[in-house]
Amino acid sequence: MDSVANRVVGPGERRDDEGSGAGAGRLSLRRLYLLRAGYAFLGIGLAVVEWRGVFNSVHSQPLMDGVVDCMLVALSLLALLGIRYPVRMLPVLLFESAWKLIWLTVVGLPLWISDDMDPAAREVVYSCLLVVVVLAVIPWVHVHSHYVVNRGERWR
Repeated sequence: MDSVANRVVGPGERRDDEGSGAGAGRLSLRRLYLLRAGYAFLGIGLAVVEWRGVFNSVHSQPLMDGVVDCMLVALSLLALLGIRYPVRMLPVLLFESAWKLIWLTVVGLPLWISDDMDPAAREVVYSCLLVVVVLAVIPWVHVHSHYVVNRGERWR
């Protein structure tokens, strides 16, 4: 029995469960760089917008504003980690896409339809629409085969 986990690797070889994550070899190098660009876009963008505010004024903000800002800083750190591990950190991009699409559908769209969008809501809509960049870099075939079709990990 020569499983990947037990196989001895030679010089210059890489086990399938090392490096960019299990299954990373199935994505082209171009696709991995595209993913890295998406992580950089998300991580650096959030760092520019959020980090200064968290470290300077989070204690003087309303409670939930401080919570949201801290969560966005954590998200930016995870996105920056995605530059190194683009396949392993895919759930970060899926989370980013999910919350923005949910917000746009449940909050943004009804405000737009009712013509009741104030400047603050409009600003959030514009920032959430940047999710198009994230959606464009996600390897959807890989996501489908690894998170939808593939069996989950064992429970016992």
